[in-house]
Parts: sequence; C-alpha cells; structure tokens
Amino acid sequence: MRIVDVNEFYSPTGGGVRTYIDRKMAILAEMGHELIVLAPGTEDMVEERPGGGKIIYIKAPRLILDTNYGMFWDGDPVCRLLDELDPDIVEVSSPAKPAWFVAGWQGRAKKVFFMHNDNVGTYPVRWLDGIVAQERVEDWFSWYSRYMNRFLDHYDLVLSNGPALVKRLGKRGVRVDEGIPLGIERHFFSPEHRDERLRAALLAQCALPEDAHLLLGLGRHHPEKRWPMVIDAVERVASTRPVGLILIGGGVASRTLEKRIAGSPHIRLFRPVYDRPRLARIMASCDALVHGCETETFGLVASEALASGLPLVVPDYGGCAEVAQPLFAETFRARDGAACAEAIERLLSRDQRVLRNAARVAAAKVFSDRDHAEALIARYQRLLDGEQGERAAA
Repeated sequence: MRIVDVNEFYSPTGGGVRTYIDRKMAILAEMGHELIVLAPGTEDMVEERPGGGKIIYIKAPRLILDTNYGMFWDGDPVCRLLDELDPDIVEVSSPAKPAWFVAGWQGRAKKVFFMHNDNVGTYPVRWLDGIVAQERVEDWFSWYSRYMNRFLDHYDLVLSNGPALVKRLGKRGVRVDEGIPLGIERHFFSPEHRDERLRAALLAQCALPEDAHLLLGLGRHHPEKRWPMVIDAVERVASTRPVGLILIGGGVASRTLEKRIAGSPHIRLFRPVYDRPRLARIMASCDALVHGCETETFGLVASEALASGLPLVVPDYGGCAEVAQPLFAETFRARDGAACAEAIERLLSRDQRVLRNAARVAAAKVFSDRDHAEALIARYQRLLDGEQGERAAA
C-alpha cells in the first residue's frame, strides 16, 4: 500500500509530529507499505529514508511566528505530485488550504482526513477561560464546525487520534467516523527502569528526604499546559506533607515558570531530556505524574508515564482523562487548581504499594506505535476493499 501524507505540520526541526511521522514511516516500511510525506520546505528537496519511504519538501512560505514550519499556499505542486505518485491512500490533517487541495484532487486514491488537534479548544476556549463559559465560546465558533464539515464531505474516511477528540468534535456536529489511538514507543518505557538511587538524588535536589513523594510534570512550557496551576496545587499539598515536583520541559513560558518557583524549595525545573532511555529511567523513578492540560486530544505523556509504572493525576477532560482509570489514577475538575491539589492529596493518601502495582499491571497494556500502525493499515485496507466511513457516535 502506498500512502501519501500531505502534512503542513512536518518539519525537520519539529517535535511531536516529526517523531510520530518518522517512527510511523519506519514501521510501515517494515510491514511492506510505503509512506511518502509532502511537507512545506525552504526549497524543493527529496529526503529518502534508508528503510523505506521519503519526505518530499515543496518550497513554501514560512510561518511568521515560527519559522521552523511552513504553509502550503499553492495547490498545483501538491496535486502534480499526487498525480505522479498515484497513491492508494492520501492523508491530510491540516484544516487550512491542504484540506481543500486534497478534497478537489481527482486521483484514484481514497481520501482520509486525520484529526490530530482541536483548534477551538486550544485557542479561543483557553484564551477566554475564566471570562466566558466554554459552552458560550463553542457556540460562537460553531461557524468553524460548519466550515470543517464542508471539506470533510469530500473525504472517504475521517479519523481522529483517539476517543477524546471523537467525543469533543462529535458534540459540535463535526464529522468523525472513528478514532484510532496513537501509540508510544513502548519498548523504551518500563517500570523495570526504576532507580531508587536516582529517585533519592532527585528528591535531594528538591531538598527532601528519601521518604518524601516525588511528582513529575512533563511537557512544553506553554500556557495551555497550565503549569502555574499545577505548581499552585503542589504547593498546597506540600504545606501538609513532604512532596517535591520536578518539571521537565522548555518553551515560551520557561522564564515565567522560573520566576514562579523561585521561592518554592521543593519544586525544580529541568531542561528537556531528548535521550529516550534516560527519560524513561527518570520517569520510572518518580512516584506519580501530575498533568494540568485538558486541551490535548491524546494523552501521550500519560501513556508514557503509565508504561513506566506511574500512577496519574490528570484533568477529567481531554486525552489524558481517557488514559486514567480509578485503580491507578485520580482525576480533577479541569482548570481548577484547588481540585488538582485535592486529587494529589487523594492519590498520596492511598496505599502506594497497591497503587503502583495497579499501574504496573496497566503498563503492559499501553498501546504501542506499532499497534497504532497496524490498526491504521487494517482500517485503510477495509476502506480500499469498499468499507466507507460512517459518523461515530458522539
């Protein structure tokens, strides 16, 4: 099967999308399929991958706010390449011009739109948080749902990256046929990587003894991640019991967070850890993951933490909520710092041995990136065999 992904979000200097695509390309090649990505670049260029597949960069304008990425403006070079490549499946995830380029293309391929994000939840809902009720904001942006459905009518199949987005978009009346959850590189993450000496060293950096609790926050330093809320919650809990928090990440809000924790002796910031085995060892050596972001559509960090044997404290809305189960997690009302503190307190008050054992059992069941690729190919094969998409139940 030849799949062509018209992908505005792929960049050689990108983050999560690049990692997902590169890994997916390698797995599909091992399975005997070919993935070709058409991505905006600073020049026309082809990057062949040794194991199979390739990235074809098409010269396109750069984004003003982030020059790591570009945007397709002219559909002609995209459609010419689609004609030349003659794929079985053409996939697109950008709701901007690429959605319409592919919708209007007249090739033989089945057309798939893959939903990876929720622009309404990530931007206007978050910007107006605390000012206007979420339901009101979503009503104001109902035009965006109608806009999406106009181009989605031209697609044979509409997928999302998991149940959270199926539910969220379904409530707005946006067409989503089904969800195929993303997966993690599960071979990196395991409870077996727990290192008590490393845990003690991390607690020492938080000015705490070995019998204290060590919480982990992992992700970009960006307003949507709600790290100030998490910090507030941990400080509340730390006023009554010994608990430390390490935050691993970086981004536009790093300096703000540094100032925020300046007077917090038990909270420490660390730069991003790109070495996956080292990150897996750190994760397994903590006592629980605490996460504040409710706008994520797939709980990647929660899945990685669970695969490492960590119990979870996450919002009751969004991708991470779909990962959390009562046996090994506590949820809290999204965007509520006091509720987050109460959830942390509840988790730390439970029998920690029972809690971690439940997390270890669940770790073996976390969906892997290979599981995701196999499920995706199986669905695409059914589409090629004549099974069309049908709107999923909200």
